[in-house]
Amino acid sequence: MRLRAAAIQPRSSSSISKPNNPTFSSESNNTSSPFNKSLFSWSRFKPFSAKCKSLKFRKKWKQYQGINNWEGLLDPLDDNLRSEILRYGHFVDAAYRSFDFDPSSLTYATCLYSKNSLLNRCGMATYGYRLTKNLRATCGIHVPAWIHDMSKLTCIRSSWIGYVAVCEHKKEISRLGRRDVVIAFRGTATCLEWLENLRATLTYLPGDVEVKDGVCPMVEHGFLSLYTSKTNMHQSLQEMIREEIGRIIQSYTNEPLSLTLTGHSLGAALAILSAYDITATFKNAPMVTVVSFGGPRVGNESFRKQLEQSGIRILRIVNSDDVVTKVPGFVVNNDDMASNGDIHVGILSAWLQRRVEDMQLVYADIGQELRLSSKESPYLKKVDIATCHDLKTYLHLVKSFVSSSCSSDRMDPVM
Repeated sequence: MRLRAAAIQPRSSSSISKPNNPTFSSESNNTSSPFNKSLFSWSRFKPFSAKCKSLKFRKKWKQYQGINNWEGLLDPLDDNLRSEILRYGHFVDAAYRSFDFDPSSLTYATCLYSKNSLLNRCGMATYGYRLTKNLRATCGIHVPAWIHDMSKLTCIRSSWIGYVAVCEHKKEISRLGRRDVVIAFRGTATCLEWLENLRATLTYLPGDVEVKDGVCPMVEHGFLSLYTSKTNMHQSLQEMIREEIGRIIQSYTNEPLSLTLTGHSLGAALAILSAYDITATFKNAPMVTVVSFGGPRVGNESFRKQLEQSGIRILRIVNSDDVVTKVPGFVVNNDDMASNGDIHVGILSAWLQRRVEDMQLVYADIGQELRLSSKESPYLKKVDIATCHDLKTYLHLVKSFVSSSCSSDRMDPVM
C-alpha cells in the first residue's frame, strides 16, 4: 500500500488562496514580487478568442469541454484548450478581485461591485457574458459567543463566494458553438472558511445515494458544510445554485448549452460539489464540465465513481509543488498492495489501510490532470508555499506549458 499525505497548517491571513495584487508587469518596481520583470502584465491575460480558429473550435467544442476526457489535447497542450483554460481562470480571478478582503471595512466579505458592473470592473467587458446571480457560502461552524466578542472575524458566517454568468453575445456564442454558463468560485478568505477547511474527515452525502461496491460516496466534511449550510437570512449555496441553474435550463431549453464550473483552492472543491449536485438534481442537465485550479481532494473512491457515471468532466490544473493539491487525507493505492510479494509487508499495509479508513481519511484523486510545475518556470523568483498555490502562478504556468517533454519556455516577450 502506498499512502500519500501532507499536512496543511492554518494561516493568519488568506494569502494562500487570495491572489496577490494582480497588476504585476515588466514595468513594476516591486522587488517582492515572485515573478521576474520579464513576466508580462496581468492585464494582458485577456481572452484568446481571436486566436482560436472559430470554425474548428465551434465544431469541436465538446472535445474542449472534455467529452473524451481531453484525450490528445493535454500533452502537448492544445492551443485552443490553453486559451479556454486561461479564459475560465479569468472568471475565477474576477471572483477574487470583487471580494472585499478588508476586515475593517463595513462591506467585509461581500462583493465590491454590482451585478451589472462586476465583469466590466474586472476587465472582462469583451467576454460577452452577463452576471445573473451572486453566490454566498455559509459556514456551519458555530463559534462560542466569547470568541465573537474577541474578534468580529468570527462573526461572519455567510460571505460572497462567486457568481453565475451566462454568455449572451451572439458572436461569442457562435464562436463557442453553444451558449456557455459559467459558475466561478474564489478560494478561502474568511476565518470560519479556514476552520471549515480543517474539518478533513469524510462524511456521507445527504439524501438517497446509490452505494457502489458496498461503500457509500463520501466527501470532505467542511466542504459539504459550506455548500449546504444556511442561516435565517441567507439561503445555502446549494439552494442558490439549484434555483439559478433550474431557471437557466428552462430559459435555454431549445439551444445547445454547457455548464462550466471553475474555481481555485476551496473554490475548486465547491465547483466539484456543485457539479455533482446539478447532475443529481436536474435529469435534463446539459454537459457539465469542471475546470479547477489548485484544488484539494474532495471525496472518496465511491464519490469519484459517482461523478464519472453522471457524465461530469473534470479537468484539474495541478502544480506539483502546491501542497494544497495533496490534501486532505490519504490516497491508498490498492494496486501496490496487490502486487507486493512480501506477506508481512502486505499484512502491515492492510492494517494501516483499515486504520486510515476507520478515521474516514481515505480520499481519491478526481478527474483528468494537467500537471505543471513552478520549479520549471524561469520566470518565478521564489517557490514558496503561497506562490505555488497562487492563482496567478497557475495561469502563468498554463500560459507557458508546452508538453511534459519540452521545457516551459513558451512565453511571449510581453504580455
